[in-house]
Amino acid sequence: MSGQLPPRQRRPFRGDESSPGSASHSPREIVPNSTGSDSEHTDAVNAGYERQSYRPSRLPYMETLRVSWIVAGALFVIALALRFYKINHPDQVVFDEVHFGKFAAYYILREYYFDVHPPLAKLLFGLVGWFVGFDGKFDFANIGDSYSIHQVPYVGMRSFPAFLGSATVPIVFWIMKESGYPTAIAAFSAALVLFDNAHVAQTRLILLDAALVFFMALSLLAYIKFRKLRYHEFSPAWWGWLFATGTFLACTLGCKMVGLFTFITIGIAVLVDLWQLLDVRKGLTIEQFYRHFIARAIGLIVWPAIVYLSFFWVHFKVLKYSGTGDSFMSPAFQETLAGNELLLNSQEIRYYDTITLKHKDTKVYLHSHEELYPLRYEDGRISSQGQQVTGYPHNDTNNFWQIIPTKALPATGRGRIVRHKDTIQLLHMKTQSYLLTHDVASPLMPTNQEFTTWYPDEENSRYADTLFTVDVLEANEGEPWKSKSGHFRLIHVPTKVCLWTHAKALPDWAFKQQEINGNKNPQDRTATWFVEDIISDETGEDQRGRTTKVEEKKVKHRNFFKKFWELQSLMLAHNAGLTASHPYASGPINWPFLITGISFWTENDKKQQVYLIGNIGSWWACSLSLAVILGVMTTDAIARRRAVNPIPDDIRGRLLNNAGFFVIAWASHYFPFFLMSRQLFIHHYLPAHLASALVAGAVMNFIVTEAIEFPISHASATAPARRYPKTHTDIGSKAITFMLGYSALLLGLFLYIAPLTYGTPSLDGHAVNRRRLLNTWTLHFQAKEHETPIVDEVN
Repeated sequence: MSGQLPPRQRRPFRGDESSPGSASHSPREIVPNSTGSDSEHTDAVNAGYERQSYRPSRLPYMETLRVSWIVAGALFVIALALRFYKINHPDQVVFDEVHFGKFAAYYILREYYFDVHPPLAKLLFGLVGWFVGFDGKFDFANIGDSYSIHQVPYVGMRSFPAFLGSATVPIVFWIMKESGYPTAIAAFSAALVLFDNAHVAQTRLILLDAALVFFMALSLLAYIKFRKLRYHEFSPAWWGWLFATGTFLACTLGCKMVGLFTFITIGIAVLVDLWQLLDVRKGLTIEQFYRHFIARAIGLIVWPAIVYLSFFWVHFKVLKYSGTGDSFMSPAFQETLAGNELLLNSQEIRYYDTITLKHKDTKVYLHSHEELYPLRYEDGRISSQGQQVTGYPHNDTNNFWQIIPTKALPATGRGRIVRHKDTIQLLHMKTQSYLLTHDVASPLMPTNQEFTTWYPDEENSRYADTLFTVDVLEANEGEPWKSKSGHFRLIHVPTKVCLWTHAKALPDWAFKQQEINGNKNPQDRTATWFVEDIISDETGEDQRGRTTKVEEKKVKHRNFFKKFWELQSLMLAHNAGLTASHPYASGPINWPFLITGISFWTENDKKQQVYLIGNIGSWWACSLSLAVILGVMTTDAIARRRAVNPIPDDIRGRLLNNAGFFVIAWASHYFPFFLMSRQLFIHHYLPAHLASALVAGAVMNFIVTEAIEFPISHASATAPARRYPKTHTDIGSKAITFMLGYSALLLGLFLYIAPLTYGTPSLDGHAVNRRRLLNTWTLHFQAKEHETPIVDEVN
């Protein structure tokens, strides 16, 4: 192949220097890997391979540090140009800027909000917004809302992700350089990200993915730098890069929960590393192994956890006022927010108070009316023909219920207050009937019990079936039940089912209202209700100080870890619950091949649109590279089972160990999405695409040369690897010419799709059709087949 080293310069077994698990005193070099063991070569090396004489190669000019910095700088400048080009267009809210721009505003206003993502990237957007003069008063309500009219400094806010996206490109370059690849190969991998339309479009808007991919790339780079110091174990630099890796991992997770996939990537490499260090042939005592284990546990588990928690500590400190996210949180959490309604209007509930009860999740009132359940349901089941009990979303007198005691009460005093674990009846005021549930199947869910009401003048007494226990959440025995803040479950005494509802509507005979039924799991989180209002007391009068606004109470303090776990649990639950359909949602199987994209923004009058789609030349090359490396690894493994060695050991070691690490990074950021049932979009593939660009560079290096760079790690005075001469890969001018040509192709494809990436210039229908490279792309303003393009006459 072009640039192949002479046989006398190729050293047996040098390629496995990239193993992540090499022991500190092994004579072999590493950067991270995910597969393969170095032990199979140790005996051969010790048998005398190091005594062979090799002529060191001269350092090619392209591989000097000065040239590397020049190339990295050039890549950064080009990336800045592509990402900042017309960043002021469109001057309207685009796609998910409706969410993340709004969250930045909340930080500036210091109003509490709820979101499924961790707070780091949003905190940074808030900081940038404050720095560029945003006052937080623009609400980012709808896609297409004008920034210019409302004088929002959106260019400054968009500049932050654009800068991070630009910086990611040279980081990709340095990942490849630090892994021992030639400058041209490293630049090729960087070009696959540099000229990608999806990365450019996503990183020039107020979105989280620029920060996510940036910190993910930094995590990979920091871990590689840490492993290159394997001969300097426990040195200040070794500790520094270990903790840098942990910091960047925490930042990745702090941007989005999918940052956990980067933890998986590094975790696999560390496990392989520790497994190999445990090998007795490495010469480590068990105490030395424990030191390595504890160091990694502290740097990559404990320290990232501390950093991750610090993001939430700042989040809670900044968001000190009541806001849109209050209703998601527990009453105890809400009472830590200044101006929260619970601090203003939460009142103790007394017997004979008339109240309205509201479901926490669906926000419907407990409701009843005179209409009865039909005798027979559509599936043939028989009902009780009792009075209907439903969920109704609007204020209505049929929502009024009076609390009836089941025990003797004092005439006055605090003995008339309803408390946690009290047994009560609920009297429907309009029909003067009592809430009841019994062993009859509900209309829509045969496994759950029907709720109805009982008139006390009926012949058969149903008193026992009207008894319910008030189970106030997070309350102590005897604690008062309060309006607003007293979230509770209503548990039926005889059957132990709890009052529950769900979003599915009943048929026309119930006026499409929401079904109320008895859930047999009394601990179900979704069976939570609260008292919205105290309508009146037993005299029918509204007493001042109980239902009217009173002086604001002092903000309560709550343990940070309780607040953190509550928010973290809600984030995970709501993230998993994002299952609604979306016209531009797509499955993971489609992403590597760019089957479909996302319409971010359209302007009908000017025929402009922003459509998120990748560069086919980049994404397909990366996908092909993944197929190639997996095919090569499989073929080589099969051949070696038959005592055939198609790939020299040093090349095979580098391919498996270093390129294998990149494959694990891709797989860790891709395959978990197949397990998710939530909405998924093509931008979820961007971290995996970056990893596949690293794989593409490794495959390119494998194709164009059979030589490897050596050494990679930093040798120490005691490292046996110092006895080896340095060698450098010369990939040859033909390979460089090919990569330059392919990069030019990438640039050409990028520019061709650029009107969809930048939303400008306008395209007529036929120009849109030409840029629809795959017929699965759902672009706007396409010309119909029978329309002919308008050609300007030349005078």
